[in-house]
Amino acid sequence: MININTKLPEWGTSIFTIMSRMAVEHNAINLAQGFPDFNCDSDLLELVSYFQNKGFNQYSPMQGVPNLRKAISEKIEKIYSKHYDFDKEITVTAGATQALYTAITSVVKRGDEVILFEPAYDSYVPDVLSNGGIPVYIPLNQKNYSYDWELVRSKLSDKTRAIILNSPHNPTGNLVTNDDIKELEKITKGTDILLISDEVYEHITFDDEKHISLASSEALSQRTFVVSSFGKTYHTTGWKMGYCAAPENLTKEFRKMHQFIVFSANTPIQYAYAEFMKQEDRYLSLGKFYQHKRDVFLKAMENSKFKFQKCKSTYFQLLDYSAISDKVDMEFSEYLTKEIGVAVIPLSPFYERKVSQWLIRICFAKSDDVLKEAAAKLNNL
Repeated sequence: MININTKLPEWGTSIFTIMSRMAVEHNAINLAQGFPDFNCDSDLLELVSYFQNKGFNQYSPMQGVPNLRKAISEKIEKIYSKHYDFDKEITVTAGATQALYTAITSVVKRGDEVILFEPAYDSYVPDVLSNGGIPVYIPLNQKNYSYDWELVRSKLSDKTRAIILNSPHNPTGNLVTNDDIKELEKITKGTDILLISDEVYEHITFDDEKHISLASSEALSQRTFVVSSFGKTYHTTGWKMGYCAAPENLTKEFRKMHQFIVFSANTPIQYAYAEFMKQEDRYLSLGKFYQHKRDVFLKAMENSKFKFQKCKSTYFQLLDYSAISDKVDMEFSEYLTKEIGVAVIPLSPFYERKVSQWLIRICFAKSDDVLKEAAAKLNNL
């Protein structure tokens, strides 16, 4: 056997893959991994087929199809009042995960510190570590998952290279506020600290809550890689298409890495998205669509022993099972999958220290019937 000095000695298969595989093995309803169980719009499928049949099947430009980058620029300016030059400041990527990795790789060097907030999506830390960076973990306030900016200030050093934010937040469904934006502006003013903003659920907010993009802050936008996803917006997670918007100097660094990581993204799908984005109601109505699903599920869970507060965004809901079991969250999640027939995600893998808080995450991007069936099983606990 050849010895390999692994870059990620503590990492194996992601919790999302583990729980989805377990769901298949035990024929459980999969509320674990974050993907819809329904198809995307038939008009979008027809557009992909149209561009495939028209011969748009070779490499796209490295930075992405111009029509799509223009559409992205126009959308950002309309919603967040921030103009990005489509040619110099927007790059189409093979999914948001690739965009995040590319952004981190383009600016983080060995010994650089990167602040991130826990619970944190599982790709952030490996991305930092694989580039020789040092993750600096800051917990969100446990009661309401708000930011402790004084704690952030105490963690800053001359080695701080970047801060990673995620809003709308996976797994908690919380949102960055205007006060958070002001605090972040103060913290970063006069520094070379960069920001990487994961905004893939930007169009999925509920109860009149609004997503505030870091692009909407003139001060912050000058130091931020804004990352988003077509998969979450158009129910096409398997197509792996996202984008990064950043000022020209950051985009130059981003594209240096992008061209050697993936070079370009799927060509006919880019053309299809560019055309489909003209129908603005498709993404502007997304929050209402998923709020219905959240409410269907939580209504069906009203008489259960789980405790919860309605999530503000994303298509994830946290459930507190402390009144049901004293099992740690990984054991409880395995029990639900194998014995109850509902696969979920434990919250502890979103933390450096895998300490159970008796919380699990479910995905409600499912058909109403599936949500009701899953709730009926969980109500029996």
